[in-house]
Amino acid sequence: MDVVLTTDHALEAAPESPVLPAALTASDAVQLEQGTIHVSAVVIRNSGGEVLTVRKSGTDRFMLPGGKPVPGETPVQTAVRECEEELGVELWPEDLRALGTFQAVAANEPGLLVTGEVFVHDAAPAAVDAAPAAEIAELRWLCPASAPLPEDLAPLLSEEILPALQAEVATA
Repeated sequence: MDVVLTTDHALEAAPESPVLPAALTASDAVQLEQGTIHVSAVVIRNSGGEVLTVRKSGTDRFMLPGGKPVPGETPVQTAVRECEEELGVELWPEDLRALGTFQAVAANEPGLLVTGEVFVHDAAPAAVDAAPAAEIAELRWLCPASAPLPEDLAPLLSEEILPALQAEVATA
């Protein structure tokens, strides 16, 4: 069966050969063909320890700020660029530390996985003045220890990243 990659990156059955829409980059196409979307994301906390989450336009799940790399970009460079584009927040690479690489079911692309290189911004809270920009529709601060967690979190955040952050606090 052939597949058509739509602009929302969903895979749909199609009787013809694959078609790549103009909005889909070659990098996106390679990642989707492999069934995995690669992203970089950043944990940004406010002075109260809450984590900044974002919801992209046309979606209903909250996730960390971040996104897909452009060709030749390192994961840290992607994280810094995406925070500037999505939030208007300038981060410095030296203020980011790796939390880890995590994988889960993609929140907005049915049938795909997302692999995220996740960084923590340990410097003074820079995101207090963050504002939705680019494809971001909404910002929300989340207490990582909330129980129960909101049901509208992306699986990567709720199942992988938040437990990793809690484990980090427990061992500190």
